[in-house]
Amino acid sequence: MLSGTTMMVSLRPFNGVSPYPSKHPLVHRNRQTALRGTIYMSAQTQAVPSRTQRIMESISVSGEVGGAGGAYSYNALKRLDGIWSSICSTQTVQQAPQQVVSSFPGVSSRSVLAEKQVDKCDVVVCGGTLGIFIATALIAKGLKVCIVERNILKGREQEWNISRKELMELVEAGILDEDDIEEVTAVSFNPNRCGFENKGEIWVEDILNLGVSPVKLIEIVKKRFVSFGGVIFEGCSVSSINIYDDAAILQLAEGNILSSRLIIDAMGNFSPVVKQIRGGRKPDGVCLVVGSCARGFKENSTSDVIYSSSSVKKVGNAEVQYFWEAFPAGSGPLDRTTYMFTYVNPQPTSPKLEELLEDYWDLMPKYQGVSMDSLEILRVIYGIFPTYRDSPLPAAFNRVLQFGDASGIQSPVSFGGFGSLTRHLGRLSNGIYEAIDGDFLDSYSLSLLNPYMPNLSASWLFQRAMSAKKQSNVPLDFINELLDINFKSMQRLGDPVLRPFLQDVIQFGPLAKTLGLVMLTKPQILPSIFKQVDIPVLIDWSRHFFMLGYYTFLSTYMDPVIRSWLNGLPSKVRYEWKRHLEAWKYGSGLDYRL
Repeated sequence: MLSGTTMMVSLRPFNGVSPYPSKHPLVHRNRQTALRGTIYMSAQTQAVPSRTQRIMESISVSGEVGGAGGAYSYNALKRLDGIWSSICSTQTVQQAPQQVVSSFPGVSSRSVLAEKQVDKCDVVVCGGTLGIFIATALIAKGLKVCIVERNILKGREQEWNISRKELMELVEAGILDEDDIEEVTAVSFNPNRCGFENKGEIWVEDILNLGVSPVKLIEIVKKRFVSFGGVIFEGCSVSSINIYDDAAILQLAEGNILSSRLIIDAMGNFSPVVKQIRGGRKPDGVCLVVGSCARGFKENSTSDVIYSSSSVKKVGNAEVQYFWEAFPAGSGPLDRTTYMFTYVNPQPTSPKLEELLEDYWDLMPKYQGVSMDSLEILRVIYGIFPTYRDSPLPAAFNRVLQFGDASGIQSPVSFGGFGSLTRHLGRLSNGIYEAIDGDFLDSYSLSLLNPYMPNLSASWLFQRAMSAKKQSNVPLDFINELLDINFKSMQRLGDPVLRPFLQDVIQFGPLAKTLGLVMLTKPQILPSIFKQVDIPVLIDWSRHFFMLGYYTFLSTYMDPVIRSWLNGLPSKVRYEWKRHLEAWKYGSGLDYRL
């Protein structure tokens, strides 16, 4: 929208000097009048606020924090849409990213920054929203750890939805006490629904059925971190990281200089270090999410894990398939959070978040069976979650390791990394501790902590199958039909198949059984699958499916044999083999237990 100031600046060229000079005064005046009218009409058109803007500007916004989903204002929405537009540009590679990390030969004591160090650590964690968890797990093991956080380190108001099983991973990692789980849980609910466009519903128990307060959770973990001697640099951002043979020197934009044996990059999807490593390459897929937390829902005791109430629809020049999630909120018995999300390939025709929100206001009342007039909007939620096929991201530098969303460890069909963080936290904290203890901090050794995981790569087929595709020559309701068939097949096969999938864990046996049952009961759907996902994608997926089976075999039969003689190996070789065993176990999904 053009502000008054912008309009005045736009009119300044007409104060006696025309931008279109002419010898004829009448022509000069006509052009001037026409241009004034054009600018006035343009400003009037742009001055009409969208429904999204009106709703968001009517809500009192306070306490915006860092991390995905931590901002709620309209201005923040427009900034994020600007970032999204640049990602969607026609360029395969965006503008050259800032070079944050540089490597230098020799030791850090010869650096011109060495004399200015304010603190020396074993580990510096950059990014505190999710980084506080790995930082606390490491400091509990006796390491000296610092955190650098661009904002104030606190959790967002909007709850994280998770199951108790996943929260217990934090207890096992020594980050929480079991009593803390009750304190941080704002609301719990059951059962949980899955359904696709009037094709029937599946109800499950204890899937994403807890609403955890990030404010309370991070406050508890932060206090524990500080009580162990941890140091937090709040309101500070990373300027540069210089890598030497013996240390990494991190310079903050505010002037502080830290020396560390290891830098953990937990700065999320838009980490400047990740941008440098990926060279500004476009993501392979993106999950766009919009939603709201509102008060006024009388039916508010169950949740939707995944639900679709419509077929593929057109938004601008793009086609999208909308999905929904809905959860009771802990702020009140009538408060409910509803998310609408879609998977897209970033391209110039992709819809903006504000466009999705305009659809959201139209579609949400019918989906939830309420009237907008009966609701009080408490917060508007939005986010973009880019994903890459070559994930997790291997270490590209000595002494620098990506963690959480920055590493790409989250499932490509998920839009939040908290669940994947809890699943991998114990593995990563133990591995990082061993790497520091043994001084195995070269890029190869660190890459073993973010290894190839075939179950994660196999998930790419699901994102592709759930993404609307222009001119795919399949029915508009094909995506819903495909998902309905798969979910009902998993339901027939029972909890050992359905529950891991609903928690973004792909396993070879359950996946093979599901695909086999789908082909036996609905073979006529196969041609449409080929059209929807393309043959090259299926061929690539077949490779990951084979590796998923291979990792399952290795973890089941070879792991016990190798583990029996690990202790007799040299420390570096033992470190490497332990990482291989973990890659087999987690890469096949066998870490998951009902």
